[in-house]
Amino acid sequence: MEQTLPKMLRKTASDYPEIAAQYSKNTEGVFEPVLYRELYELALDFAAALKLLGVERTQTIGFISDNRKEWEQASMGIMTLGAVDVPRGCDATISDLRYILSFTECAIVIAENSAQVKKLLSIRSDLPHVQHIISFDEVDSALAADVAKEKITLHLFSDMLNEGKKHNIEHRAEIEAELEKGARDDTACIIFTSGTTGTPKGVELSHGNFLTQLDELQERIYLNPGERALCVLPVWHVFERLCEYVVFVQGAAVCYSKPVGSIMLADFKKINPHLMPAVPRVFEAIYDGIYSKMRKTGGVVYALFRFFVGVALVHSRMHRILFRQNSRFGPDYFALMWIVLVIPWLVLYPLKLLGNVLVFRKIKVMLGKNFRGGIAGGGAYPHNIDEFFWALGIKVVEGYGLTETAPVVSVRHIAAPVFGNVGSPIRGVKARIVDADGFVLGRCKQGVVQIKGGTVMKGYYKRPDLTQKVMTVDGWFDTGDIGILTIHDEIVLKGRMKDTIVLRGGENIEPLPIEQKLQESRYVTAAVAVGQDERFLGALILVNEDEVKGYAAENGIQYDTYENLLASDDIQKLYNSEINSLVNAKNGFKMFERINKFVLITKPFEIGVELSAKQEIMRFRISEIYRKEIKAMFASDI
Repeated sequence: MEQTLPKMLRKTASDYPEIAAQYSKNTEGVFEPVLYRELYELALDFAAALKLLGVERTQTIGFISDNRKEWEQASMGIMTLGAVDVPRGCDATISDLRYILSFTECAIVIAENSAQVKKLLSIRSDLPHVQHIISFDEVDSALAADVAKEKITLHLFSDMLNEGKKHNIEHRAEIEAELEKGARDDTACIIFTSGTTGTPKGVELSHGNFLTQLDELQERIYLNPGERALCVLPVWHVFERLCEYVVFVQGAAVCYSKPVGSIMLADFKKINPHLMPAVPRVFEAIYDGIYSKMRKTGGVVYALFRFFVGVALVHSRMHRILFRQNSRFGPDYFALMWIVLVIPWLVLYPLKLLGNVLVFRKIKVMLGKNFRGGIAGGGAYPHNIDEFFWALGIKVVEGYGLTETAPVVSVRHIAAPVFGNVGSPIRGVKARIVDADGFVLGRCKQGVVQIKGGTVMKGYYKRPDLTQKVMTVDGWFDTGDIGILTIHDEIVLKGRMKDTIVLRGGENIEPLPIEQKLQESRYVTAAVAVGQDERFLGALILVNEDEVKGYAAENGIQYDTYENLLASDDIQKLYNSEINSLVNAKNGFKMFERINKFVLITKPFEIGVELSAKQEIMRFRISEIYRKEIKAMFASDI
């Protein structure tokens, strides 16, 4: 394996120069390719342009942009010089940018468009180090004049590429020499956490942190040269960033899309991708879209859909038991299970095949003709979504990692997945489970997950105090995640230490399993369990407006305003019934884990407000935004 990411790109460009590395849409919505030799040359040209601006090794460069082909071209150029990118998306708040760019003392900032340039100007007094802004898109003359007034030089990315190209005609050897200087332990980027618990921390990641993963991930998430991966996540986030490197090292292509159902599904048909990495909410949206479409179709079609899905679910559960595709924590009575299950498994098999012909094949067509599988990462993958796609024969494998582990710790094999876990650690990475006092536990015992290996960060940028808090003296990183190791060392996650809700009675509750169960209801878009230091558990329920209004129409419920509909006894009873039918002893929940009170909310969760960039719920933000509703929920509790 090459020692830096630009060297990895150089090798791929040498092996597959005429194969497409990137596909992006032009103004007419047609996907156009960038070949590997072109991508490599663009990286060298941008590196040359930066060198002309005086950029030196280890220098930090701010980077505010969403997914687009220029992102990778610029990032590879930055790393070619041994400089360090400090990325953030266009949804970054003013306060986050102020903190991140001032803390890292960036003299150069890349901005995607005029909106990001304006953000930078609005906090100019807090960013005295900024001397240059590089914009991907054109900037109008008025804004350019405003930039000049602030004594900042504005550059267009396209102009810089031209300047770099001219420089490389005679001085290419200088840039290639800079590329050669790169070492495995050099810092590649500083990615600030999305701040789910407060002030973001700058995670310093080396080239080696990323490269450690590429060896085995080619086996677990395989692509052939020329194949395509549809990418919908923000590339500044470490999960998408690593996924693009996995694509590049195999000579495949990154195809840029958006996590919006209509756009994404249309792009599936245009590009026919083989893989799609995404956060769980993207796969949830596909699942919800399928069910919504079937319910609206109604009649015999919907009845057949439900019947065959039910058959497929039961058959796949039996299949996993018979062929040992479930997480195991002890004896599985294998021989006895074959005696009990083999006949019903055989009986249901023809029905499952019929369901595939009549129903499932039509769903698979929505994902194109080449789709091999999806990778769900960056958050917890709901059990019911996992089962649904498994039953339909659509492989979506769950992975696990953190920004601090660059990010992959483990991921299921696409070719041979095991249900109910996030896979075993990849080569070069070890995992262990410890108790609250730090004592190492054996397999099949619940505790805190700790990680050691080549993916673990160099540390938190300029914060050795914070680094010391999460690193043990013997070099293990404390993830703060609660988990168990199976008998085959696969990791099963149970929640987050920092998310644990402690009731007045001392009961410790992991909210994630409860929230995921509640979200199985078609009337629930999202759920957030609350109740810290209270006597019982409550929940904020984000309602599915279309489903609630559909229920009202089906049941002849009259209402004047939507708010009054939600407050009506009929809808309150509906949600009470849904909650009680999902969170109960029958489904494995303890008495103190039941939801005693709930509040219906209607404002959709937004990235940067209630959600992080990974679309994870930021609980501290939820507590602030819905402080009044939460207080009212527990007001009668004495």
